[in-house]
Amino acid sequence: MRRIKLYTATSLDGFLARPDGGIDWLATEGDYGYARFYDSIDTVVMGRRTYETALSFGAYPYPDRTGFVFSRERAGTIDENVTFLAEDVEEFVRSLRLRPGRDVWLVGGGELARAFFEKNLIDELQLFVHPLLLGAGLPLFLPRPGDLRLRLLRCRSWPNGLVELHYEREGLA
Repeated sequence: MRRIKLYTATSLDGFLARPDGGIDWLATEGDYGYARFYDSIDTVVMGRRTYETALSFGAYPYPDRTGFVFSRERAGTIDENVTFLAEDVEEFVRSLRLRPGRDVWLVGGGELARAFFEKNLIDELQLFVHPLLLGAGLPLFLPRPGDLRLRLLRCRSWPNGLVELHYEREGLA
């Protein structure tokens, strides 16, 4: 079955980006396993703000992957990169898992990740923690009800202080 993977970077204090959305602090001097991860997925899912941020950097970064963007404003439309939708995340994931293909990357952002976490839909969390305290910004983990237990699959570190924490949801085979 296709897995839903949240693969993202965060500051040590849990922020995805600066308050203005800036990600200039991300370590970019290495691949950190990104190419291997990217080869494992064929679908990307994100929120509208994450999509717009991705476009602001120039060319759309995932042109060779099927893309879905959750957006109440643009639901039902399609552009050259993605299909916009506003359906229930649980129904969407159930349908997506039935389709043939590789794994699915939940690109972000925080609100969409919270909706996926609330419904227990994220199978793997691959988190790259940067050795930096931003002090404020857009948080990775928004408040959500209840506990979610994870099992550590791997922990790696690099000389620049970057740490990868790779978890899967407890109870997965």
